[in-house]
Amino acid sequence: MKNNECIIQIISKKGWKQSYKRDKKGWIQITNGVVRRMTAEQVLSHILPPLAAGNKRGIRYKGSFRLVVKKRGKTGV
Repeated sequence: MKNNECIIQIISKKGWKQSYKRDKKGWIQITNGVVRRMTAEQVLSHILPPLAAGNKRGIRYKGSFRLVVKKRGKTGV
């Protein structure tokens, strides 16, 4: 799967959701309907802490969450 074929989502139990996807101009962060442009380094700095905390017992990042990486549909969503 290539960068422009996937959507990365961080979803909390309380319904807080962040999505990251790549288009022709670069990376986009979508947080509860608000869209922001980001660099690849900024995307990594946002998704690496929850990944690291999720692998350690007793450490939680912003409560419980799940990280979802899925392939985009034909609609480009």
